[in-house]
Amino acid sequence: MAATNTMIDQHIDLTRDELFNIALERKEGRLCSNGALATESGARTGRSPKDRFIVKDDITEKTVAWGNANQPISTNAFQAFWERAEAYLSEKDDCFISHLRVGACEENFLPVEVTTETAYHNLFAHHMFIRTEQPYAGDKTPWKILSVPFMLAEPARDGSNSEAAIMVNFTSQQVVIAGTRYAGEMKKSMFTALSFLLAGQGILPMHCSANASKKGDTALFFGLSGTGKTTLSADPARFLIGDDEHGWSEKGIFNLEGGCYAKCIDLSQEREPMIWNAIRHGTIMENVVLKPNGDPDYTDTSLTQNSRAAYPRDFIPNSVPSNQGQHPNAVVFLTCDLYGVLPPVSILTKEQAAYHFLSGYTALVGSTEVGSTAGVKPTFSMCFGAPFFIRDAHVYADLLMKRLNETDATVYLVNTGWTQGPYGEGGKRFDIPTTRAVIDAVLSGELLNTPTQTLTGFQLTVPTKITGVDDALLNPKTTWAHPEKYQEFEQLLMQQFSDNIKQFDVPEAVRRAGPHSD
Repeated sequence: MAATNTMIDQHIDLTRDELFNIALERKEGRLCSNGALATESGARTGRSPKDRFIVKDDITEKTVAWGNANQPISTNAFQAFWERAEAYLSEKDDCFISHLRVGACEENFLPVEVTTETAYHNLFAHHMFIRTEQPYAGDKTPWKILSVPFMLAEPARDGSNSEAAIMVNFTSQQVVIAGTRYAGEMKKSMFTALSFLLAGQGILPMHCSANASKKGDTALFFGLSGTGKTTLSADPARFLIGDDEHGWSEKGIFNLEGGCYAKCIDLSQEREPMIWNAIRHGTIMENVVLKPNGDPDYTDTSLTQNSRAAYPRDFIPNSVPSNQGQHPNAVVFLTCDLYGVLPPVSILTKEQAAYHFLSGYTALVGSTEVGSTAGVKPTFSMCFGAPFFIRDAHVYADLLMKRLNETDATVYLVNTGWTQGPYGEGGKRFDIPTTRAVIDAVLSGELLNTPTQTLTGFQLTVPTKITGVDDALLNPKTTWAHPEKYQEFEQLLMQQFSDNIKQFDVPEAVRRAGPHSD
């Protein structure tokens, strides 16, 4: 670091406990009654997608899908901003540096050097990335993350859109994050980098959780925040691989991270015991409101609906030591349907899998993005994580089809959203026990050996019976008090699907796999 203050104290590769204690001493957070560090990220309680920029140069010019989501910035503007962030940090008394890695696969990992202004943010990186006993000493050039949350960007000078800026440079392998204390920007910046790099190597990057049975049978759970990725993968009867980001190569599955970033809204010990027990000494609780006695109030959304807990994977007792898994038997697309139109589970053909992967239909439930004011609303998010997949959509869809054709994986569409009617108009959200029963039937193979029927319109194949699930719930139309209202909302959602898929150049077989009336 080109620091002007040579007396700056650099805390290098501190332990989890050392970072935790320093964060407390510096009053970067409060000690909660459960032993966790309770922090607040200020006005920005989620990602700031409108403030992310990617350097447009020889590497990215023709390979990034430029647009509103992927905003370009010049090499010179990036370098000036990076140097300003370095100069800002050099005027502080100290900083924190950790040498970590992303990617559990030995062939495809990236070494990462994380430099932060606060102990709290370094502890977050320590949790979320993969820890090593010694700094990397191989021939790969480490990526560098520079986090200066209290340095504000200036749009007129820096080319930013606000006082926050997240800039990624693939040529210099650098990420600078300024003007936002939301720690999730660090992990999602590296996921964005990996989604670009892995796809270029023929590996499918995935916004999904993954777990495995005792025999090693692997399952993937795709979905946006709030659809159940973390909850459903934290299964006491199975072994966790990871809760959010993975790669799928011709050899199998590997986690990109070393920790979990679980949503805390309405968290309960009864429904989510593994997550509840992982929130203890060493865990970071971000934007969770505390009661006067120091107990967390997981029902209080006065700070945000996007409250989070960040903890290392080893806080989950039954996790896969290798952080990897074999090819999946089951691939689950989690959707939160606000309209109450989709069934609790459907078995997809490969063409339907491609269609729904590109569509990424779900709802924003407690949005992870800054500026989202409609707390619950429908959305389509390519690959179930559009902000992080910066190449053209067909690159990722082609890789998914390639992996499915190479393996015997079955793809399921699971609705964790509404039934018996739409959100806000008499519908009810599927409860966790019902969804867990559906997932149990998926993982056990029960759904491959049960009678099915095909629902017209969406053309979905659905089981007529599932152990532990009320038969009446399996065909959504029969759950509505007024079938004509169901048809009205079904047509509305079908039209939204049809309008959304038009943006993609897909084969006719894939297009016909979506909903249509004829």
